[in-house]
Amino acid sequence: MSGASGVEDPEGPYRALRNETPTERLDRNWAELLQELRVVQTGVQLLTGFLLTLPFQSRFEQLDRYQVRVYVAVLLLAVTAVVLFVAPVGYHRALFQQRSKARLVAAGSAFAKAGLVTVGLTVSGGVLLVIDVVGGRTAGWTAGGAVAALILVCWYVLPRRARRLAVRARQEGQASAAERSGTSRETP
Repeated sequence: MSGASGVEDPEGPYRALRNETPTERLDRNWAELLQELRVVQTGVQLLTGFLLTLPFQSRFEQLDRYQVRVYVAVLLLAVTAVVLFVAPVGYHRALFQQRSKARLVAAGSAFAKAGLVTVGLTVSGGVLLVIDVVGGRTAGWTAGGAVAALILVCWYVLPRRARRLAVRARQEGQASAAERSGTSRETP
């Protein structure tokens, strides 16, 4: 369901239950998004900081050309993730007091989703690199691929499945409520 702003309204089925105005809903959504960002931001910043220190370690010189390239890719992904997770702050500053909370929430959500993809690639690539160094190329690709698959399942597949089930349950609940009240669309 899309509103006038073109932003999906995931609260549609809960509007009556929450008894909040559209502005209150946007404020709540923004607060929830900020909380989600707080959960992931510190870990991403620590990971990035750690990656930034690796070239200064004596063992770094022992990496082969492939491992250095993987390291550079992982570092750039980590920095990109930091930028994406901090971007809603800059967006908020630009839109502050402009009565554009819907744009802010939509943009923040998009940045968070892109950041999650980037963090998933960073973590998978980091595992690939570490296991490549300690166990060899095949083991590195296997471990990195397994972590990528786990992230895909936990961060994309299962949430999408839960969303589909929730939508289906809501639709079935509405259909049975309509049948009980005699207002089914199928009756003339």
